[in-house]
Amino acid sequence: MIACGEEPINEGDATYYTFADGSGACGFPATPNDLLVGAMNAADYGVSAPCGACARVAGPDGEVTVRIVDLCPDCAKGQIDLSPQAFEKIAALDKGRVPISWQYVACDVSGPVTYHFKDGSNQWWTAIQMRNIRHAVSKLEFEKDGDFVAVDRLDYNYFVADSGMGEGPLKLRVTDVHGSALIDEGIALADNADRAGAAQFPACE
Repeated sequence: MIACGEEPINEGDATYYTFADGSGACGFPATPNDLLVGAMNAADYGVSAPCGACARVAGPDGEVTVRIVDLCPDCAKGQIDLSPQAFEKIAALDKGRVPISWQYVACDVSGPVTYHFKDGSNQWWTAIQMRNIRHAVSKLEFEKDGDFVAVDRLDYNYFVADSGMGEGPLKLRVTDVHGSALIDEGIALADNADRAGAAQFPACE
């Protein structure tokens, strides 16, 4: 375990959107067996920073932990648009909008992190999305000529190397928001496919 420090508590409102299925602006596939998800307001979404992270939301009638999978472009700062399944754990659906407090927490994941290569990825243009992450990711780098090169993250939640990462196998370093870094070697280049890492980000004390 590592000492992560206490995450700040945010204040805002919760609403819900009926078409929540686990997919959305973050580019994740639908998760019909896991519908405790939410869409983050634009100010807190930034350049897809919270995608895949989990937030514990406290409302009038209870609390729920959701995974951030989408963007709510019209939501005010501090607001989270929840799936109906998540909203009804903190308030009756007929309320529509309720005040909440929320903070980021570790996701309850098992197994190592997953590198998902976007369709069309190749040695000359490579896009990677991080999946199955315990904490939000802050940086992805690949090794080139003995040095790690940072990759830009775009608003659709892929780290995109416009000039590619080479033919592979790749050596990647991914860092979470708490500063913990994982290094994976021998990652084969892929097109619309997953590659498993060797480890998961450590839990916080």
